[in-house]
Amino acid sequence: MATADLGKDPAAVSAMFDDVAKGYDITNAVLSGGNAALWRIATVKALDPKPGERILDIAAGTGTSSAAIAKSGAEVVALDFSAGMIEEGKKRHPDITFVEGDAEALPFPPQSFDAVTISFGLRNVNNPQLAIGEMYRVLKPGGRIVICEFSHPDRALIRGSYKTYLKYVMPAIAKVTSSHPDAYTYLMDSINAWQTQSVLAQWHRAAGFNRVAYRNLTGGIVALHRAKAPESNQVRGSVAERRKRPASPSTQTNQTVRG
Repeated sequence: MATADLGKDPAAVSAMFDDVAKGYDITNAVLSGGNAALWRIATVKALDPKPGERILDIAAGTGTSSAAIAKSGAEVVALDFSAGMIEEGKKRHPDITFVEGDAEALPFPPQSFDAVTISFGLRNVNNPQLAIGEMYRVLKPGGRIVICEFSHPDRALIRGSYKTYLKYVMPAIAKVTSSHPDAYTYLMDSINAWQTQSVLAQWHRAAGFNRVAYRNLTGGIVALHRAKAPESNQVRGSVAERRKRPASPSTQTNQTVRG
């Protein structure tokens, strides 16, 4: 069984999601107390898809978010590293293009998409900073990124209650609703091991994004991160060169923008 650490085994995590693919959406709806739908609405609203745009949905799973985005008239490409999730997604949403692929090495040319989004998948990536860099690479100048991910509540009362829920309540519900309850032990571990909102914002800036912002949803249980790629290809080129060199400690920033 995979555990959440910096050495996550992609094959093991992918196999885990293969096992839970059929009941994944129903289990998520129950475990989130119905909030999963509200988080999806907030994500699509922040993404602001337009007719004719080409949008990449990474860690798309069975395509629930992809289908919501496609209602705008945008062309959506749904990418996931789990063959089982993709198989299930194709059955449910035959009009959406599904691609099996790795977020750390996206199988698309540079500047292929108007927008990129990933919901509750970045923490499952072995190297999330590399994945954010890949999202930057495939975005057109001025393109936008929206990341919805589990996070860390700011208020002690909410944080304490949430940790109790993750440790005791969620495993009990998963035993009843999921075909693979152990997968939700991984879920709890991955949430606890995940970075804070401000660290993820720093990763966006390090990748070259500007207009970096985030806002908490449901008291910070989830955070919605937004950013844009520079309009100028010259700026993008200089950022790409800078990423090839080791980062200097003096270039790190603790600045956080909330929006």
